[in-house]
Amino acid sequence: MRNFYSILSLPRSASPAEVKARFRDLARERHPDRFQGEDKQRAEEEFQAIAEAFNTLSDPVRRRQHDLELDRPTQTQYDPQQVEKVYLSRGARAYKQGNFLEAADNFDRATQAAPGNAQAWHHLALAASREKRWWPKAQEAIERACQLAPDNLAYQKLAGKIFAQSGMTVRAKQYYNHALRLGGPDPAIRKALAALDPTAGGEPGTTEAAAARPARTNEAPGQEKSSLFRKLW
Repeated sequence: MRNFYSILSLPRSASPAEVKARFRDLARERHPDRFQGEDKQRAEEEFQAIAEAFNTLSDPVRRRQHDLELDRPTQTQYDPQQVEKVYLSRGARAYKQGNFLEAADNFDRATQAAPGNAQAWHHLALAASREKRWWPKAQEAIERACQLAPDNLAYQKLAGKIFAQSGMTVRAKQYYNHALRLGGPDPAIRKALAALDPTAGGEPGTTEAAAARPARTNEAPGQEKSSLFRKLW
């Protein structure tokens, strides 16, 4: 991909004022009106690239996306498993800093590198759930995580929460009740179900049936404590 910093001959640390000043200098030097014939055609192409670089680097959101693209590892640099780890690490760091857009972008790339990684889908859902306009993406991601790891209690809980906040009560109840079947009685889930339907606290017999079974989860001992994110409940 094109490096807009290189086009403007600027370091990546350049300030907005430096970007603007550099664009003005290049616009004066390379404006097509200063050239004739083939030189003018070449100058027009260069000027278009300069303008695109300026428009990208002067917009904070587009610049951040461009930086992410420049940092994106290639298949020649890493194998898919390494790529996945890089993006998960970047996403976790961005999430902890409160940069949820950047976190979601990195987790999304992790799912592309490793479509079968339920954890990557879970983290994408968690980041996307923090912004209302991303809720459809969060729903898609958590459903995929639950499909890949249907017995993961944390995923079922997050699915219930995401669908509940989206107003999709039927789906939310399905996931919350499945979480009760997996993990047994849980006051937080009961409270969430009661908020969805004050007349019901989960499907009949869920508590008793779940209590008779040991809690099941796909997570290894201690795995939950080492999660990238704090517990949701």
